[in-house]
Amino acid sequence: MSDQGGCVERFSAANPERLLGVLSGHRRILVFGPAGSGKSTLAGTLCELGGLPAVSADPGSPAFGVPGSVGWAVRKHGRWLTQGMEAVCSLDAGRFRLGVLMALGRLLNGLEDRAFVLDAPGLVRGMAAEEMLLGLIEVCKPDLALVLSREQPLPLYQAFCASGLRVVHVQPSEQARHPGRAFRARWRTALWDAYLQKAREQSLEIRDLHLIGAPPPLAAVSAWAGRQVALIRGGRTRCMGEVVNIAHERMTIRLPASMEAGDVLLVRDAQRSPQGLLRTAVPFVKEIITQAPEDTEGSASPKLCGRVGAVGFEMLNGMFGDPLLHVRLLHAGRSLLFDLGMGRRLPARRAHQVSDVFITHAHIDHLGGFLWFLRSRIGAFPSCRMHGPPGLARRIHALMDGILWDRVGDRAPVFEVHEWNGSTIHRYRLVAGRSLQSIGTASGSDGVLLATDAFCVRACLLDHHTPVLAYAFEPHGEIHVRKERLEHLGLRPGPWLNELKEHVHAGETSVRMRLPDGSERSVEELSEHLVLVRPGKKWVYATDLLDSDQNRERLVRLANLAHTMFCEARFLAADAKQAMATGHLTTRACAEIAAQAQVARLVPFHFSQRYAPDARRMLDEIERYAPAVRVWRPDVPGESA
Repeated sequence: MSDQGGCVERFSAANPERLLGVLSGHRRILVFGPAGSGKSTLAGTLCELGGLPAVSADPGSPAFGVPGSVGWAVRKHGRWLTQGMEAVCSLDAGRFRLGVLMALGRLLNGLEDRAFVLDAPGLVRGMAAEEMLLGLIEVCKPDLALVLSREQPLPLYQAFCASGLRVVHVQPSEQARHPGRAFRARWRTALWDAYLQKAREQSLEIRDLHLIGAPPPLAAVSAWAGRQVALIRGGRTRCMGEVVNIAHERMTIRLPASMEAGDVLLVRDAQRSPQGLLRTAVPFVKEIITQAPEDTEGSASPKLCGRVGAVGFEMLNGMFGDPLLHVRLLHAGRSLLFDLGMGRRLPARRAHQVSDVFITHAHIDHLGGFLWFLRSRIGAFPSCRMHGPPGLARRIHALMDGILWDRVGDRAPVFEVHEWNGSTIHRYRLVAGRSLQSIGTASGSDGVLLATDAFCVRACLLDHHTPVLAYAFEPHGEIHVRKERLEHLGLRPGPWLNELKEHVHAGETSVRMRLPDGSERSVEELSEHLVLVRPGKKWVYATDLLDSDQNRERLVRLANLAHTMFCEARFLAADAKQAMATGHLTTRACAEIAAQAQVARLVPFHFSQRYAPDARRMLDEIERYAPAVRVWRPDVPGESA
């Protein structure tokens, strides 16, 4: 068995006519080899020359048919004519090898005892490849294997010899090259778009469907948009489609006009990306948080940096320092601050771009950094809004009133303070060197303190032995430009794309825009060709709250199904009495709230300095009480710089 020459014959893919003689007497031929070996090309040539149908077992890079499925076809005059398919709803034959094999079994039931050429997935190494090979042999029962390889010994050589198959080593053509991930993505997307060319949106009752495979949580709507699905009835695929959205217990799916009804919905991990390409879906939590190196900027711990969707953030004082979260609205030239603790400062250019500051409460570790921020606002800057609980305006005015403003002239800092008491927003105007001015009230019954075309910030009122606000950032949707469509239209990227996104957010579809090539098109036309709108990723900021039933209920409601939750964990569970006395959460309470809210990722912070030597213990305890939540920690590879 160790001598490859003992059970393997050799031919060249450059001479497929010679291989036809090898096929004589064999009914089912397995064509096996790595991606880029010319495997699918050889299979197609043999099918056309020998008059045999082909079965594709490669859902990620099929030569024909529908990506995310297995199928069979005949080849005539250089073209594939697809005859049937069974859905897999994944491009990853290695991960979902059982799903691929089960789909092949259903497909072959329709082929009865016909001869065919089997185009295998490009898996050639590792346990997944060996299991896939043995599964293909068991399900498809080939009696000849053509193995394309430039290497010796052949991949999975021992498994082939153990199978009892006649094995022929085929030397790949010199022209055979790996197509590259980008080309494969474009190819499969073109096949998928062709399948959906005449599709129409249809709304289905979710309760009427049995969801199988690997579906994400129904409430995680951002994970569903663009997801490939299949309708199944009686164990057979009726049609495949693409999820548009989920709302009001209904799922809207783009389905072929000639669809057949199904009562089972197969879902795995094939999904259209924000760029419009059919790819493997990223996990619901993808963005990495990094921890900056230790420095001497006056903070007790390194700052944390990361992203949540289209938002970048910096926890400037880390896990142990005063709360100060800087949120950067990417591509918008705008920043938000959550709390103003002492420690690190924002660069002046960033501080100048802060439009809104959200204060949880006025304890010194949350407002002590106001003076540096106040100084950064001296100049010809627009008014900055500050949001917080009742009494905030009076305290901000007192801080400003303690400074002599005799030389500031018309460059005085200007603030508009919005106090929310749970039902009403009281608004005040503050100009340095002048008295506090009330400018009216607004309804705040829904908790929305700030609303824009792109997002809103919602609050809930909590108890810290003083009123405290927690905040949720809720984007209306993430707008992505399909780069391949941009290239197809011959348009160059530039600032006009940001303008297009702003019009789409605002619903201004009739506006006409001048493009880089000098032409004009409406926002509606451009968005139809260039834009994908995906549900945004909500995140929540909560700190300094008593562990009470009412606080838990309110915060869980605010944070429900958030992508990321920044939440204090001031004390270890063993110090619950101290936490209760001071109105803070323990590690256990923080974890239980995150778990009950079903957040995807938890970033705990505002740890007591007493635990500075042993942060790992804090994080271990949080993970113990929230095993289903991804907890950020600096000692996990891929999470720390």
